[in-house]
Formats: sequence, structure tokens, C-alpha cells
Amino acid sequence: MITCHLRYVLDPYKIAEFEEYARLWIPIVNRMGGTHHGYFLPSEGANNIAVALFSFPSLAAYEDYRTRMATDTECQAAFELDRRNRSIISYERSFMRPVLG
Repeated sequence: MITCHLRYVLDPYKIAEFEEYARLWIPIVNRMGGTHHGYFLPSEGANNIAVALFSFPSLAAYEDYRTRMATDTECQAAFELDRRNRSIISYERSFMRPVLG
């Protein structure tokens, strides 16, 4: 299993717009073979940082998801929503693996 950790820098005046965008991705990732663990939005502390975590069975499965995103109608609609809203200033993507006991 591989878990993608996305760290977003947001426009702090557009948190509601980002939340709308985030809510679109949870069912998309799940439909496309991943397990979405949720988005985590600012509460206390920095008012412009959000995190998302989702897992795929393997890096190859994640790469397949990324390829299919290019032609998936729901994915493209989600991307277009943020192109209009411009809530995301930047993001970093990291991949992690679990340590199981």
C-alpha cells in the first residue's frame, strides 16, 4: 500500500471554496480504486494549510489512477472548479508507506 499525503497552501479567504472542491474528490478517489482518508482543513494555527490523505494498493495503481484522471469527466469537472475558484495557491505531494505491527 502507498499513501499520498497532499499539503495545500490555500487562499485563507477561500476555505469554503476549497472545501467544495475537496468534497468532490473523496468519492472520485474511492470510485477509482483508492481509499480516501479525508481532507483536514485549518482550525487552529495556520489559517491557510490543508492536508489530504488517500491510499492505493500500490504505486502502480496510483499511477493508473493518475492516467485515468485525464479522461474522467468528474475529475475534469473538479479541476475546472478550482481553476474558477483559485482557492489553491500551491501543493506538495509525498508518498508514504505504513509500518505495520
